[in-house]
Amino acid sequence: MSQDAATATATFPPGFADLEPWAAWALPTENERFAKRIASSMDELQAFYDAAFPRLAESVDYLKGLRLTELTEQESNLLRLFEALVTASFPVEVWRQPSVPDSGASSFDAVVQPPV
Repeated sequence: MSQDAATATATFPPGFADLEPWAAWALPTENERFAKRIASSMDELQAFYDAAFPRLAESVDYLKGLRLTELTEQESNLLRLFEALVTASFPVEVWRQPSVPDSGASSFDAVVQPPV
């Protein structure tokens, strides 16, 4: 496959190919990312966190100068991936389980999605 063909089929911008195995986390809505977190095991959450967290600063630097309304699909996917990292961070860093401890059957709904 040529470099141009590989770039055209990549989920993320050039330089972030190592994140391709985690493309399923680049979901477009907060509710979808939350559902993915709840449906994931701690091993899956930890593996995602371990792969994505070290790339966070570089990704922020890459996206920092871009306008949200002008992101390419690859750039939007990179942003969504790191929105998913935020969703996964508390279970990994604090709770050690996918759901909020001692919260019973609680849930939340995003009333307004921020524009992308």
